[in-house]
Amino acid sequence: MSELNPEDAKIITLARSSRARTGAAEGAAVRDETGRTYAATSVDLPSLKLSALKVAVAMAVSSGAEDLEAAALVTTAPTPDPSDVTAVRDLGPKATVLLATPDGTLQTTL
Repeated sequence: MSELNPEDAKIITLARSSRARTGAAEGAAVRDETGRTYAATSVDLPSLKLSALKVAVAMAVSSGAEDLEAAALVTTAPTPDPSDVTAVRDLGPKATVLLATPDGTLQTTL
């Protein structure tokens, strides 16, 4: 696989850090059209369950982002949930979605 550009490597690192800090199942980060980044983890409460990517997209939207350039998901799952990719595409139709393992190894790019 080709080497990641520094900005994509950064959002994978942010996603890994968020996941490690909280011990969550998933970590995610997105980058908006201005270069701002939003990192999040999955939420697993009795009354609220959200994927890390959906939380990161929601954070970007609530901060005024109008488009996404890229998203990264760090997980042990072999593929992202299709609804997570849809959430990214709702805000950033052309956004790159990077799927990485917990050690930061890029598995695939959508």
